[in-house]
Parts: sequence; C-alpha cells; structure tokens
Amino acid sequence: MITGAGGSIGSELCRQIRLSHPKLIILFDISEIALYSIERELIKENLNIRLEVVLGDVLDKSRLIEIIKEYDVDTIFHAAAYKHVPLVEKNIIAGVNTNIFGTLSCVEAAIDQKVKSFVFISTDKAVRPTNIMGATKRFAEIILQSIAKKQDSVNQIKISIVRFGNVLGSSGSVVPLFHEQIKAGGPITITDPNIIRYFMTVSEAAQLVIQAGAMQSEGDIFLLDMGEPVEIINLAQDMIRLSGRTVRDNDDLDGDIEIVFTGLRPGEKLFEELLIGDDATGTEHPKIMRASEDYIEFNQLEKFISTLDSAKSLGDINLIKQIFSQTVDGFEI
Repeated sequence: MITGAGGSIGSELCRQIRLSHPKLIILFDISEIALYSIERELIKENLNIRLEVVLGDVLDKSRLIEIIKEYDVDTIFHAAAYKHVPLVEKNIIAGVNTNIFGTLSCVEAAIDQKVKSFVFISTDKAVRPTNIMGATKRFAEIILQSIAKKQDSVNQIKISIVRFGNVLGSSGSVVPLFHEQIKAGGPITITDPNIIRYFMTVSEAAQLVIQAGAMQSEGDIFLLDMGEPVEIINLAQDMIRLSGRTVRDNDDLDGDIEIVFTGLRPGEKLFEELLIGDDATGTEHPKIMRASEDYIEFNQLEKFISTLDSAKSLGDINLIKQIFSQTVDGFEI
C-alpha cells in the first residue's frame, strides 16, 4: 500500500514496485486527479498486476484499518505529506495535521493490523529545520523512532525512515519552474545567489527507498547518498545555455534570459543537510547510509503529542512552535 500514491515520489514508487510483480498494489491518495492519473498510467502498461485505487485521508485511521484488513497488506510506503516549505509556512495547521497526525494514524493502523513493514518517506529539511514543514517531518520521524524502540517482540513491525533531498522534476522542483520561465522568455527567479541543494532523479530515489525499506530496521533512519550539492545559479545558467539561449548579465547585456534574485523565502535555508549527528554508518548498499539519532521516549513523547493535538485544534500557532522548539533539534521560534 502506497499513501500519497499520486504524488511525485508515491507515483514513482508505484512504477518501481510493480516491476517486482507484487500480488496487489493499493494506491491511496486524497487527490482524485492525482490518483486517476497514476492509475491510468499503470493500467496502460498492462503488466497484469492487480491494482486497487482508494480515495481517502491518512487522518482517517478507522478507514485505513479497514483497507489494510480487507486487502491483508504486508508493506506500507507512507509518502503522503505536504512538502512545500512556503505553503506549509502559511498553512501550519494543515501541515501539522497531515505530516504528523497523518503519519501517526497510518503507523497505528499498521500496528493494529500487524503489517510487517512500514517505510516512511522523509526529507533533508527535517534536519535542524528552520521551517514548519521540516519540523513536522522531524517530529513524525521522532514518533516512528519512539514507537519502534518501545515495541515488544509479540507485536513487532519493522519501521524504516528514509531521508533524502530534492528530486529532479518533482512538483515544486526548480527544474520544471526554470523550464517554464525560460519558455516564457525569463526572467529566471532564484532566492539567493549562494543557495545550494542536493538533487537526485525520482527513479533513483524510489529505487533506493525500496531497497532501504527491505533492510533490517528498528526505527532506523536511512540516508540516501545524494552526491555533491548543486549551486542553483549554475543550474539555472546551464539550463539557459542548454535551451539554446544566452544569460543576460553584466558580461552580456544583450543576453536572452536574465536571472533575478528574490531573497530567501520564510523558513528557507541556504543549504540542507541529511544528518543531525555525525555517526552515519554504511550499509550493504553503497548509496544508503544508516544514522542513529536521538529520539524522545514514547511515554514522554505522548505528552507532547497530546499538547500538539490541543494546540492545532485551538489554532494556537505559538504553542505549536513552542512544542517544536522543545522536541526538534535546531528549531527556533
């Protein structure tokens, strides 16, 4: 079962997983059009793999339990999330609801139905986050770490957390944005001349997520090797040249496309990291590392979850930020 199956990562997970010929893939998403699109694409491939398409909300735990029970789900890839930093910064309650309580709902449903494996798709923005989106993803990681550590041997589910950076061509990625801006004749907009990001293709990211999810794990955080970081200004310049245009700057005032710097957006960092500590170790896969990071014991975490639940119900943004400042390493109000 793949939650967020219509999204950039979720849909690629669908494509990659079907190549292993599972008995059944359950596509779960709240977006009707996204779900329709990925279902249509997979049916067109005609690989004789059974698909079940389910419109639903990850916050609806009883519905999740019904689906998992009905189809006897073995593995859940939890990709459903709000991921766009500026949007979540403006819609904090929605981000907390989906990214934190949606994850809690999914893993509790999985445990209830004795699902064997739960793989959580995380992000480099969860590391020392300066924004709400990153803080919600790190808090969700902490929930999964603490649940994994407190489990008894009778009711054991394998929980894996896979953390990686930007995916080329995903919704909201700079690459399709730059394509669009170049096609329109410019300008290309970049927040800061010094901003850098890690990138990998959506296909590679999904393949590594699947392989990391197959590894032995007790709430471990797996980091995908993203290679060297890319300077966004260099990416923009390369894309302009590859499109057959020239860059308009002080060296060429008659160039075709200008690059304009707009300033960092709320919560945006100049660079992202994959690791909170410094103790990542290798795994059997050369492009996957394993990190052992601090977490909060579940008994203590339950109090924060309860307070966070009350804060979002009351729309108390300041209290939400206070909870993050107490629980998420690096988050400051």
